Amino acid sequence: MDKKPSGFKARWKARYHHASIQLILSIAFTAVAVIGMLFLGMALLLRFSSSANEMAAEASQRVLAQVNWNLDSYLRNMMRVSDTVYYRVIKSADLEQSDTAQELRDALKLLYAKDRDVLVSLAVFDGNGELISATPLTELKNSVTPSREGWFTAAMERIENLHFSTPHVQHMFEDPDARYHWVVSLSRHVELTRGGVIQSGVLLVDMNFSGIEQICKDVSFFDGQGYLYLIDGNGEIIYHPRQQLLYAGLQEENNLTAAGYSDGTHTEIFHSQRRQVTVKTVGYTGWKLVGVTPEKESYLNTLKTKLFMVFLIALFLFMLMIINASISSRITIPIRELEKSVNALENGNLDVEVYQGGSYEIRHLGRSIGDMARQIKVLMQDIVAEHESKRKSEFDTLQSQINPHFLYNTLDIIVWMIENEQKSEAVRVVTALARFFRISLSKGKSIIPVRDELEHVRNYLMIQQMRFKNKFTYTIDAAPEVLGYASLKLMLQPLVENAIYHGMEFKDGDGIIEIKAEQKEDGLWFTVLDNGLGMTEEQVENLLTDHAHVSSKRGSGIGVKNVNERIRLYFGNEYGLFIESEPDEGTTIRIHLPAVDYREIQEKEKTV
Repeated sequence: MDKKPSGFKARWKARYHHASIQLILSIAFTAVAVIGMLFLGMALLLRFSSSANEMAAEASQRVLAQVNWNLDSYLRNMMRVSDTVYYRVIKSADLEQSDTAQELRDALKLLYAKDRDVLVSLAVFDGNGELISATPLTELKNSVTPSREGWFTAAMERIENLHFSTPHVQHMFEDPDARYHWVVSLSRHVELTRGGVIQSGVLLVDMNFSGIEQICKDVSFFDGQGYLYLIDGNGEIIYHPRQQLLYAGLQEENNLTAAGYSDGTHTEIFHSQRRQVTVKTVGYTGWKLVGVTPEKESYLNTLKTKLFMVFLIALFLFMLMIINASISSRITIPIRELEKSVNALENGNLDVEVYQGGSYEIRHLGRSIGDMARQIKVLMQDIVAEHESKRKSEFDTLQSQINPHFLYNTLDIIVWMIENEQKSEAVRVVTALARFFRISLSKGKSIIPVRDELEHVRNYLMIQQMRFKNKFTYTIDAAPEVLGYASLKLMLQPLVENAIYHGMEFKDGDGIIEIKAEQKEDGLWFTVLDNGLGMTEEQVENLLTDHAHVSSKRGSGIGVKNVNERIRLYFGNEYGLFIESEPDEGTTIRIHLPAVDYREIQEKEKTV
């Protein structure tokens, strides 16, 4: 169980270590920006939500204020009708007079005709509920007792107030057209004069409920998502847009709770739905206008708000991408340029100009790397110079080993000739030795033309042949095109010396030494071949190592090892000697040098 999380963590750790700095910066900036955007989004959401709720509350209050004003105007008009009937007609009428009843009916008809669009009926009752006058409906139903009606008892009990009933069907008067009118009754206590005696009475104004309904129905409440209803002081519904559903029991309303709300905006939960309720009291009536807005349908969830939020987030992300790219590029591009300079330094180009751009830290780092590269270049030049000096010293040491060795052997030959009274031969040897050393000196140069090196070994072979008469013959073969190439001085003589002393000294005549110089695709090749005694494989291996030994009283394997080391010191380890030998079969030594024109060596030495 523990291995999977560990492996998962290891994989992510490996990806992190192999990620580019630009990717890391992008991820870091994006993470910070997304976190900031979440906090900003939450703040904006809360702010928008709060603002939306405030806007919804203000809008609800404005709507309800407008509806209240319209409704108040409508009710005031009805109250004005009531006041006109009471103060201009009833107050001035004496019911004992014979013509008063007719005047009262005419006055009521006139007032009704003026506001017939909003009035259903006008009626005056005495304190016992007896009808005194009414218009346009004049005949009470036999089943109706006005003194028992709610509007009548309310007016008689609270004589100082105007009383508004809840909507109901007009059922008191016989209607010849058999129509049913939904009305809201306005009743008030009035003082009737009968023979100079003041009596109590009730004035009834039945208002057409459609007027109130139209005022409330015409309200546009939050694009149809909210609604408005009207209740009386006890919570009884006067108007509701879904009134039929409420009467049928198919829907419920929180009207009884809303009756206890004060004017303003409230939040409630009804049937598991959170909604905003705004309340406004209608003056003189005790009625309350109630506006209901479900919170999920608030301004925050309107199309415009959603589009604005999407646009805001898209704009923020776009700005984030631009800022992210700008910052990461400003940091990573100089680092990449500096990396290119470092890679060039790694590839050995110490002359490259190190990039020194970007921020202060990267410029400082670039200057430091540039200084380091220049210091490395100086140190390498010192090392090369020191190595060249060491190589030259080793080369001179090896060269100094050859000259005395050869001189010793040649003088030994001359002494031998003089002792054997071969004076003419000795003179020839001394002459050849002079030419030999003229080439050997070569003005102190270590590299000479191939022709000089061949001439040098030819003089040496002539001296040795005079020493060893009838012991060996030699041939020197060189293509004309190789004579001008560069050769190491005193390279062939030690090899020929070993061929004579190790291969021919104990051989009975018919000795052959062949020297050949030729050019091949991979460079310049010399071949020194003899048909002497040959060597074993172990002797061949030891000949080029520190285990070389003397196989004759004269001559030494040190010369072969010396030549090989001098070639490698001067031309490189890919050049040198290659020896092939078999006992009693002879020995072949091949020398590999680069095919370099001697004049190029001369020009190079002049410029140094």
